[in-house]
Amino acid sequence: MSVPKELLYSKEHEWVKKEDGKVRIGITDFAQDELGDIVFVELPEPGDELEVNEPFGSVESVKTVSELYAPISGKVIEVNEELEDSPEFVNESPYEKAWMVVIEPSEETELDDLLSADAYDEIVNQD
Repeated sequence: MSVPKELLYSKEHEWVKKEDGKVRIGITDFAQDELGDIVFVELPEPGDELEVNEPFGSVESVKTVSELYAPISGKVIEVNEELEDSPEFVNESPYEKAWMVVIEPSEETELDDLLSADAYDEIVNQD
């Protein structure tokens, strides 16, 4: 299981990458592995406002449908439209091809509540 060191993580298994005042969000390798083969991804529209810890979309696998939870609050400025036609990217490339949204954070301090790669790794390897 891959846990890139340069990213931040939520307890709900989303990853966050800081990029010049914006934040790119996706789901972790652990999450996609637990879900199994992803067959559909539902994402918000550009302009939508996300609230920290509130659902902003979902991923559907052959096993289940799982909500996506916003790791921080902000305005959606970009959505990965490739996932509509290629949801399998979530399984194949959760950190590169399968980013889900880019947001403009409304509360930068919320980033301080996210987990480091090491802390996230500890949580998923507790079992």
